[in-house]
Amino acid sequence: MSKGNTFETDLLALIFNATPIADLAADDQSTPATTITVALHTADPGDTGTQATSETAYTGYVRQTVARTTGGWTVSSPGGVGTVSPVANIDFPECTAAPGGAITHFSVGTGVASKLLYSGTVSPNITMAAGVIPRLKTTSTITED
Repeated sequence: MSKGNTFETDLLALIFNATPIADLAADDQSTPATTITVALHTADPGDTGTQATSETAYTGYVRQTVARTTGGWTVSSPGGVGTVSPVANIDFPECTAAPGGAITHFSVGTGVASKLLYSGTVSPNITMAAGVIPRLKTTSTITED
């Protein structure tokens, strides 16, 4: 998994300077944001990208939001390696036309200014066509090591 460069800096400032990560908190910075946005991509958005970088644009596509709770994500540390996976499959809207390229990557972000937190590979890739409903399964894992 890859972190976005902006988020890497935000995370270091949070840990070492106690600076809240603005896009992960409510407007008043006193409470955390309650959702994370999941996007699909036709190529790796890379460390310097955003959730809009190489984002799929098939007809019907909309980013999905997942609760920032134990009901939305499972966090564990098998073998001492931190991982997070969605509790339930994340289904995206059905492709109704103009499927574009295959879905090769996904990202999670704040939904604010398309800030990319993490991105990773979709395996196997999702070949798009009209009628396809892209799905990230509960086996889609973000790993921190």
